[in-house]
Amino acid sequence: MGLLYVVAGVSHFRAPRAFERVVPPRFPRPTALVYLSGAAEVTLGIGVLFERTRRLSAWGIVGLLIAVFPANVYTVTDDVAPELVPDRLNGVARIAAWVRLPMQAVLIGWAWLYSGANGADE
Repeated sequence: MGLLYVVAGVSHFRAPRAFERVVPPRFPRPTALVYLSGAAEVTLGIGVLFERTRRLSAWGIVGLLIAVFPANVYTVTDDVAPELVPDRLNGVARIAAWVRLPMQAVLIGWAWLYSGANGADE
């Protein structure tokens, strides 16, 4: 799980314009939010790799996933996804954006498992 978040976080710095596009207009300073969420993903992704910081980092990932959910909703409700890919991939991008919504719950559940809240680590 840690590697997934590190790679995702780094992508915020490699392609910030694409991530800025999915920030809902009602949120201020989209560039800052993109870099902040990218830094959080990298930091929390590294954090879950180590037993000492795993629980806190996993809870941070849960919070982050909840915080970015409005961007996922905006992506589908304003049909932003096709703008992020070549025209031939518009349909795939739309489907992926819709699949991302329920996948958010799966990702939250996965992070929750790492948090130790289910008693598995005790």
